[in-house]
Amino acid sequence: MSQQPPGKFHSFREFYPYYLSEHKKPLCRALHYVGSLSVLALLGYMVVTGQWQLAWFLPLIGYGFAWIGHFFVEHNKPATFKYPAYSLLADWVMLADFLTGKLTAKIPR
Repeated sequence: MSQQPPGKFHSFREFYPYYLSEHKKPLCRALHYVGSLSVLALLGYMVVTGQWQLAWFLPLIGYGFAWIGHFFVEHNKPATFKYPAYSLLADWVMLADFLTGKLTAKIPR
């Protein structure tokens, strides 16, 4: 069971542990990584080719993979629905923590 969020987060530092508690299952996190990395790949492709009409795929890809992870793996509601700005930032911080090997120590058990 995920920890209950407080009524309001006053900083990203307060929010991030809650965000991680909503991503305990490795498959859910992996789906987030696939979505985020796919967003970067598509963005790079758009820059190189100038095909800016593909931009509408960016949120579809990024959120699509993440929401599949929440609804079918983690069985919880994405934090994006309640905390959109912090959640978007946390997606990228979680990816960076994963890629740098810092994430394992931060995931609540």
